[in-house]
Amino acid sequence: MAEQVFDLQEIMTFLPHRYPFLLVDRILELEKGKRIKGLKNVTYGEHFFQGHFPDLPVMPGVLIIEAMAQTGGVMAYQSLPDVRGKIILFMSIDKVKFRRPVVPGDQLILEVTNVHRSARAWKMSGKAMVDGQLAAQADLTAAVTSGK
Repeated sequence: MAEQVFDLQEIMTFLPHRYPFLLVDRILELEKGKRIKGLKNVTYGEHFFQGHFPDLPVMPGVLIIEAMAQTGGVMAYQSLPDVRGKIILFMSIDKVKFRRPVVPGDQLILEVTNVHRSARAWKMSGKAMVDGQLAAQADLTAAVTSGK
């Protein structure tokens, strides 16, 4: 069962990202330390559609993975007992697969599950879904570090 949901303003208190690089609009479900589900509304006004590709706009795969990583970062941040002075940094991606394009008008549902965590790192499995169809998947690793 989900513990909490967060809107964009609350997400910005956890993540250092800002427009145009904040790629999570809402957290829909969170089970601290276990799983999280986030939402990214993909609109034609996104800055990256100006060049990728103007006549056939497709969300870049690396940004789909970044949206997954940011969602996982919220889970890690919310699960830490003491977050003062900590930042979650993306370390690696493995087993990345893209299954369908993500285009303007899509709602990207980002599902990230904790696989293993230690004091310094989180290993997570992520999926990006559109209309119940798998758009992308990846295994992600993030580091918990001091902020500066």
